[in-house]
Amino acid sequence: MLVGILLCGLGLARAGRAIRFVPYPVIGGFLGATGWLMVSGASQVITDMRLAAANIHALVSPASLSKLTAAAAIAVSLYFGLRRFGNPLVLLGLILAGIAAAHLAFFATGISITDAQAAGWLFKPEAAVALTLPWNFDELSRFPWPALPRLAGDIIAMMFVTVMSVLLNTTGIELETRYEADLERELNAVGSANLLSASLGGYVTCSSLSRTTLNYEVGGRGRLSGLTVAAISGLVLAAGSGFLAYVPKFVLGGLLLYGGLYLLYRWLLDSWRYLSCVEYISLAGIALIIVEWGFIAGVLIGIVVGLATFALSVSRVHAIKFSFDGSEYHSSLDRRPDELALLTEYGREIQGMFLHSYLFFGSANRLHQHVKALLAKEKCRFLLFDFRLVTGIDSSATFSFTQIKQVADQCGARMIFTSLTRDLEKAFRATRFISDIIVAPNLDAALESCENTIIKAHQTHNREASTLREWFTEALGGAENADQLIQHCKRIEVQPREIIVREGDPANSMHFILDGRVGIMVNGGSAPVRVRSLGPHTTIGEMGLITRQPRSATMQAEVVSVLYELSASAYERIKRENPGLSHALLTYIITVMAERLGFANRAIGVLQR
Repeated sequence: MLVGILLCGLGLARAGRAIRFVPYPVIGGFLGATGWLMVSGASQVITDMRLAAANIHALVSPASLSKLTAAAAIAVSLYFGLRRFGNPLVLLGLILAGIAAAHLAFFATGISITDAQAAGWLFKPEAAVALTLPWNFDELSRFPWPALPRLAGDIIAMMFVTVMSVLLNTTGIELETRYEADLERELNAVGSANLLSASLGGYVTCSSLSRTTLNYEVGGRGRLSGLTVAAISGLVLAAGSGFLAYVPKFVLGGLLLYGGLYLLYRWLLDSWRYLSCVEYISLAGIALIIVEWGFIAGVLIGIVVGLATFALSVSRVHAIKFSFDGSEYHSSLDRRPDELALLTEYGREIQGMFLHSYLFFGSANRLHQHVKALLAKEKCRFLLFDFRLVTGIDSSATFSFTQIKQVADQCGARMIFTSLTRDLEKAFRATRFISDIIVAPNLDAALESCENTIIKAHQTHNREASTLREWFTEALGGAENADQLIQHCKRIEVQPREIIVREGDPANSMHFILDGRVGIMVNGGSAPVRVRSLGPHTTIGEMGLITRQPRSATMQAEVVSVLYELSASAYERIKRENPGLSHALLTYIITVMAERLGFANRAIGVLQR
């Protein structure tokens, strides 16, 4: 009754999926051990002796060998019969043929039924039985209720064993039939069956891996197999089991032998081909433990071994999804050429790493070793770690980051964490570690701040005050071209958050940003998303001006900005009336687009590492 309630409760709570976390070698070892127990059980049925070292001399005696040989003949006939015909009726025909052949042999050799039973060829007659009422209240009154607390441990153990048996048997059946089971439905079904059995005075029961596997192997696929078993069981219950005295043991033992040998071959021999060496050794070891000490010890030890193997395997996975430096991967701020040149030259002072997966003692230690090697060969000013793809972290990993900070401090590098979730930040704060580092909301903001520091540190003169004419003179290759282009441009001053052009508008102009900062926004569904920012001495809208395609993004001022607008009509006039300026302007636009394409290629290269 308690087992039924527990199984139904687990089914309703959808707790059966926990078995999905049991390592594959544990399930394979369980199935291999099941195969051995079936073979040993077949020996018990055929010779009344299990396969054990103490029984070897008795098992190799002529009498036992003859019985085992007859059972082996049944198993071999079943194997070839199923491979040749593939019909479920092969099993029934083989059982009937085996019974008939045995009795013909008894008749031919003059062995009577009684002698055959005495020699162990046939089952001995069962004592007469009769149906009784499942509940007897007089018996309940004589039950030793005070002893129940002392049996609580055994009852709990039985409940645990039954639940594990149901889940492992169901998973084993899944692997054998290659059909996914509904674990919750199986738990509820077996739980309901136990409740019904308890109400009728029956025993604890669960699904049978061996019988289900044998049924599947002989071709049983539908409910008819279960209904047939139920009908025969009911008939035996009503008419008695006396007919079993005429059934040869080796026939039924041969069926068990076939099923057991199949599982042994499948999981202890054939699995060698598609499992790694470590997994196969784990599987074979778990099977041996189950055979020697029982399936609870085997499963528990197997889970521990599986977890240790998993931890070792995961520790080999690098915690860094990809790494970069500031010379090849920039923030979304589009900078002027002299600043880009400084970042190309000194950008390696920024070293960044995108971390991923769950960080624990194994992977974090590898990260520590990687950072030590990196700082030993690179001059680093900023060390960035992005946690956007990190799912969690344990306490030992936070200690590894403490070691990384010690190395960074010795090298004069500042550590920056970006995209920390609340749980990750809480884990770091618990070790009082995060108070000594820089925390940025996202990688882009951190990169922009680091780039500003690098540029300021290495800039030899102030370019902030350069005029529009000076910019155009350098960009177009001469003061004359600069003066002519300024005459065709219109000065625009915009306020913060002011829209300059909208996504989908006609592309009828390009803009030169003299001062300020402009954001490039795209429609992100619920809200606009900024994909890039452009600072002083950068251009925007040049592609639309040339291709005349509608605007692909919205331009919005982020601060007070001064822009110079070159309209499409002015551009066409330049092409008609001033070929030299047109050529210089087109060369500048191609140079800008080539720089952006080069940056995109470098960024893609970083992401594909």
